[in-house]
Amino acid sequence: MKRFDVVALGELLIDFTENGVSDQGNPVFEANPGGAPCNVLAMLRKLSRTCAFIGKVGNDMFGHQLRAVVEAAGIDAGALRMDDAVRTTLAFVKTDEYGDRDFSFYRNPGADMMLTEEELPLDMLRDTRIFHFGTLSMTHEVVRQATKAAVLAAKEAGALISFDPNLRPPLWDSLIEAKAQMLWGLSQADVVKIADNEIEFLTGTSDFDRGANTLRGRFTNIRLLNVTAGANGSYAYYQDKRVFVPSFLLGGTIETTGAGDTFCASVLNFVLERGLDGLGRDDLKAMLRFANAAAYLVTTRKGAIRSMPEPAQVEAILNEH
Repeated sequence: MKRFDVVALGELLIDFTENGVSDQGNPVFEANPGGAPCNVLAMLRKLSRTCAFIGKVGNDMFGHQLRAVVEAAGIDAGALRMDDAVRTTLAFVKTDEYGDRDFSFYRNPGADMMLTEEELPLDMLRDTRIFHFGTLSMTHEVVRQATKAAVLAAKEAGALISFDPNLRPPLWDSLIEAKAQMLWGLSQADVVKIADNEIEFLTGTSDFDRGANTLRGRFTNIRLLNVTAGANGSYAYYQDKRVFVPSFLLGGTIETTGAGDTFCASVLNFVLERGLDGLGRDDLKAMLRFANAAAYLVTTRKGAIRSMPEPAQVEAILNEH
């Protein structure tokens, strides 16, 4: 038995999302707590999973806000460090008419980049069933080394490794380096959630089947590969099986922040329940339907960590549609 179901490492930041216009005609932004790895944990907590987060924020007003939000969500924040010298990372999110986003990051540097290998809680990493990470903790050398050491510690203790490439081009000095680090993450993972634009970036093809087969052929360690295609739906590739489930297009979409993370968390919850052995097509279809429904609900709300749906809300959609 492990103490934690999922431990995640990475960025914890404030997403300033558009929220109307002031009386003077100025855009109004709402300070929403976010960061992909912690978004994943927030949804897992809704699904009653034990979770812990590893990362760093600034010892400033936003850092204290984030710590309070993480703790209120029921996520273990014992390994959340606070940096006295570097401020909490901020992201300003502009949403277009389709709910897609454009990010402007204030992270040069940001506190999440300053996590060191020496600050890793090795006991926590050795006491989890799944370790989850993405590439925003691999954009700079110090936190990259911490991330790779964390992956190694978790793997050596028998944890499954979950990886989300989560490409954010503005945060990389070089897209060549971004690709190299994404490929390293894929080489370590048992479970992968990858978006449509990321699979094209890595493989050069917009054909999901061809791209998935390329990645699975190169990285035989990947046991379950899921591709998210936004409003079109999602795909699961497992052994010789390929399953597609369309999205729930029920209206009310505001923005897509956190949708992929909600999907990822739902998949990890399925893996915790069912494991990775002997999965049938019906298992994969049920996994994707739940993940798609949960992701849809998040698109009808602003923000991420505080916007995760209750399981009963997801089940209601599944039962009605």
